[in-house]
Amino acid sequence: MSIGDIAGLIAAIAFAVLAGFLIYPLIRLGKLFDQLAQTVKDSGDHAIPALDEGVTTVRQVNKSLEDVNKISSAASTTAGNIGALTDLYGSFLGKPVIKLASSFYALKSTAQSFMRQKAAAPAGNMGKSKVPTAKTKSGRE
Repeated sequence: MSIGDIAGLIAAIAFAVLAGFLIYPLIRLGKLFDQLAQTVKDSGDHAIPALDEGVTTVRQVNKSLEDVNKISSAASTTAGNIGALTDLYGSFLGKPVIKLASSFYALKSTAQSFMRQKAAAPAGNMGKSKVPTAKTKSGRE
């Protein structure tokens, strides 16, 4: 055996020892990649039903919002119709009611004025005017 053969044998033994030490981490790394692949597969299997449920929920919310839009539209139309009807009644009945109220007020004022004049005139002095008397500082006659 020559020196070259011994050097080759030492190199082969060193390579075998190095390969022996690297086999364990490589096996562990392979198991890690297998677990990572399984985790990605499981995540995909669980994500698809969750996405389907999310789509269903969004559809139901959109349907509810459409119903709310219909209701608010109907309420807005009703409010507009009530406003127009109120304006119509106000213009149709407002002037006559105001005239009737002012006539009753004038009648009431006239009646009160007439009653005050009758109450102020004494029974024996019909047609005579009452002469005012001087009042003292306390307001008595």
